[in-house]
Amino acid sequence: MSSYSELQAQIAELQKQADAARTTELAAAKAKIAEIMKEHGLTLADLGGVAKAKDAKVRQPVAAQFRNAETGEEWTGRGRAPRWLDGKDKEQFRINV
Repeated sequence: MSSYSELQAQIAELQKQADAARTTELAAAKAKIAEIMKEHGLTLADLGGVAKAKDAKVRQPVAAQFRNAETGEEWTGRGRAPRWLDGKDKEQFRINV
């Protein structure tokens, strides 16, 4: 049975071999792609390049529509209503803007 340190050494050696194999395969793939592009007269612009990612929408906070005058708590009117509105007419808590 191999010791832990021997297994770690084997893992390190295998990782080096895997990295070398990947480098070789990538170089061969790049050469093949370059050959095909040259054969057909293609450029990177012809391939369309990488699609640009869409800009993320910046979300603006929603203004509060209701306020509890006693505690100052506010509610936007979205989602589940707060407990301080239970059994009460929410219109009496509406913020007049």
